[in-house]
Amino acid sequence: MADSPTIMVFDSGLGGLTVLREVVAARPDAHFVYVADDAFFPYGHHGENEIIARVVPLMGDLIKAHDPDLVVIACNTASTLVMTHLRAAYSVPFVGTVPAIKPACAQSKTKRVSVLGTKGTVKREYTKALIRDFAQGCEVTLVGSPELASLAEAALSGNAISDDDILTELKPCFVGDPADTSARTDTVVLACTHYPLLLERLTKLAPWPVDWIDPAPAIARRVSDLLGPRVSGVVQEGAEMIFTSRRAHALGPALTPFFGGRVPA
Repeated sequence: MADSPTIMVFDSGLGGLTVLREVVAARPDAHFVYVADDAFFPYGHHGENEIIARVVPLMGDLIKAHDPDLVVIACNTASTLVMTHLRAAYSVPFVGTVPAIKPACAQSKTKRVSVLGTKGTVKREYTKALIRDFAQGCEVTLVGSPELASLAEAALSGNAISDDDILTELKPCFVGDPADTSARTDTVVLACTHYPLLLERLTKLAPWPVDWIDPAPAIARRVSDLLGPRVSGVVQEGAEMIFTSRRAHALGPALTPFFGGRVPA
């Protein structure tokens, strides 16, 4: 029987857990290593060159230590900056995370789409190029949220987060007459992997119903395609959780659903 593949999922913090959850469901035969670069969180507070200088050598150390068969960069900010550098430096396959603008614009009926991301992601040329290439006649509103990723981390850690704080970050996504269902925003792209951690709250607080586009399921399909057929006879492999700050996490049961019920070492 073939060995189980090792999949490394990398993010600046805990947002990549939303991607991990989908990848675990798609590939229960794999061993998972989740890396949270919390020593440098949040990436949105650092310059582009700083992020590149941080992530590229760090990834080399992680590949050497864990020998993954595939690496998922479960962070929009990092993916839009470092993917070309990583692919040039290392032979391991990489799967990135980029704003799901193409599917959002393809499905929008009102042709009003908002992209909710970090300030860095929404101002980046990569994101603007996606809009130029795939807007398909949609009016796309870019919303750079300064605090939503940190609020999501805090909520997952068990801290109380007020509705007002979330709504402040969310409201700019909703464009148009609330009473006119044919000409208001109907689709919001979640362009930061942290944001689906708050999806229930976002849905509840939204001024009107919209479709929320989370790229995680598509990422999981891509990972599975690249790895090939599942290893037969393996129901569930192990998991590891690594913080670059070397702190001991105290998340306990909050983590296990993202790891498919596994308890990460």
